[in-house]
Amino acid sequence: MARITAGITTSHVPAIGAAIDRGGTRQDYWKPLFDGYEWTRKWIREECPDVVFLIYNDHASAFSLEMIPTFALGCADSFAPADEGFGRRPVPVVPGHPELAWHIAQSLIMDEFDITIMNKLDVDHGLTVPLSLMFGQPDTWPVRVVPLAVNVVQYPPPTGNRCWLLGEAIRRAVHSYGEDINVQIWGTGGMSHQLQGPRAGLINTPFDLAYLDRLTADPQALRRIPHIDYLREAGTEGIEMVMWLIMRGALGDDVTELHRHYHVPASNTAVGHLVLRAA
Repeated sequence: MARITAGITTSHVPAIGAAIDRGGTRQDYWKPLFDGYEWTRKWIREECPDVVFLIYNDHASAFSLEMIPTFALGCADSFAPADEGFGRRPVPVVPGHPELAWHIAQSLIMDEFDITIMNKLDVDHGLTVPLSLMFGQPDTWPVRVVPLAVNVVQYPPPTGNRCWLLGEAIRRAVHSYGEDINVQIWGTGGMSHQLQGPRAGLINTPFDLAYLDRLTADPQALRRIPHIDYLREAGTEGIEMVMWLIMRGALGDDVTELHRHYHVPASNTAVGHLVLRAA
């Protein structure tokens, strides 16, 4: 039986990818951020996950205002890095796991979650930056990936509670897959940041740290945070954190926090990173 062994949260700031690609990770500005991922890079080499179920949001690369799926599941054999307007990141093509992805798709739909099935999907920094943070710059990625793109760009995004329930359904789907594989689930995006308007540059560290605490110790409270509170407290882009609730819902009730990193700023964004062991 497949098993979900761990969950990871991480921000996916595009400038992080640029710093990696241009060899700038040891610069004074970037070094404290990347130092906070050293523990995870060592740990994940020892864990050797077979598959990462990676939750992210597209940034107008695969989708546009003409088509906005709330939840889009990547079922392809592979996923090419997207051209985000300045060329593709110099990273490997992302290998998929279509057998597991199609099993999850069927299970979710039978579980009454209507999702969009993507048989072709180019993936942008929302997905490739987390892979680079965990695995560096390999010639090929050491894991297969099942991507889940979530709409947190165009109103209305899904509620935190709906995301949590989807995470529970993903857990049921993975655990009903017959192959004995080690699956990790990653929730990406956030933390507090706002990219436009009078509050551009907003970072709310007390809100962020409380959110990290609750994700481990009191996740049920996070299910009830309304969209307007994310907007007020974490900025217009802070809503990305609902994607972390999909990850947390998939881990089950009890988790152990193995590692935490919080850093401000990374290109006007608060970076949050957790590693959680599933019970």
